[in-house]
Amino acid sequence: MTDLLRLPLHDLHVELGAKMVPFAGYDMPVQYSAGVMKEHQHTRTRAGLFDVSHMGQVVLRGDGYEQVARAVEALVPVNVMGLGENRQRYGFFTNDDGGIEDDLMLANRGDHLFVVVNAACKDGDIALMRAGLGPEISVDVIDDRALLALQGPEAEAVLAGLNSGVCDMRFMDVATLELDGAACWVSRSGYTGEDGFEISAPSEAAEALARRLLDHEAVAPIGLGARDSLRLEAGLCLYGHDIDTATSPVEAGLTWAIQKVRRSGGARAGGFPGASRILQELEEGASRLRVGLLPQGRAPMREGVELFAADEGGEPVGRITSGSFGPTVGGPVAMGYLPVELAAPGTTVFGELRGKRQPVEVAQMPFVPANFKR
Repeated sequence: MTDLLRLPLHDLHVELGAKMVPFAGYDMPVQYSAGVMKEHQHTRTRAGLFDVSHMGQVVLRGDGYEQVARAVEALVPVNVMGLGENRQRYGFFTNDDGGIEDDLMLANRGDHLFVVVNAACKDGDIALMRAGLGPEISVDVIDDRALLALQGPEAEAVLAGLNSGVCDMRFMDVATLELDGAACWVSRSGYTGEDGFEISAPSEAAEALARRLLDHEAVAPIGLGARDSLRLEAGLCLYGHDIDTATSPVEAGLTWAIQKVRRSGGARAGGFPGASRILQELEEGASRLRVGLLPQGRAPMREGVELFAADEGGEPVGRITSGSFGPTVGGPVAMGYLPVELAAPGTTVFGELRGKRQPVEVAQMPFVPANFKR
């Protein structure tokens, strides 16, 4: 497909033997020669390097951080004003119906807010911010920086070889650090459930930095395939699959990301799109919930598999939104939505696979405990 956008590190991926596939309008590496299983396990035990430059990077500026944060709070049910300097927070844009337009990361960088949004949604997100924040807030799209993620238990030791300052960072800290001679915006975060860092580097310096990291014997290149199985084992949502414009944050189990100050009775309660539905669901609960699922047997149940309350008869009560084999778990894992009365861990439902219903156990998430540095 000649109309696909290319990552700044495209040539490096090809050189490393990556299998390239279309994803969110980009030509992306889905796996390298080691294969998805080994890439997944390498990230869990050592350190994996991901190219996530397809994500949108945006800087919001106004007359100081407070003005920017106050404006952004009109678009998200998140405590942006209370976010400490050099700290990052997960959030989401909501719509008037209480659904999720996109999930994102917000970082307080002193005099501005740095926002990272999903690739498939970034054009819509940028338009939403430009329309919703008002003329006082500038929305600057950063298109001259790559975005890398170094993930795994050895990520700190590897990156400390380039700048020991990373050792002082804790989960969700952000900093500007020199790495291999380039000024990089670094956050101690990622989407694998492992400790690690996300690194925004100038595009012209990204390949040299990536090669420097890959020269370390602990680091291997990792593609989209393992990124998906890692985030699924970590119980993390993929936009457009586990969350979408019709799904509320309460249904999705993301209430932890809505701080008390934005809830009913809080100092800045409401004031975001869909507040009436979301605040009501926070108080009274939602009728369905995102749950972890463990299909019984060896066959993975993937997105779209319908779930039933009984092994015979009846209408579907829910569906799987993400599913694959979990290499760390050693068996199939999935996420999906079920009515609240069937959402308790230990409940058995049935997934219909190739015309036959197989038992599926509702399970606690994450499937693999997080290893963040608190």
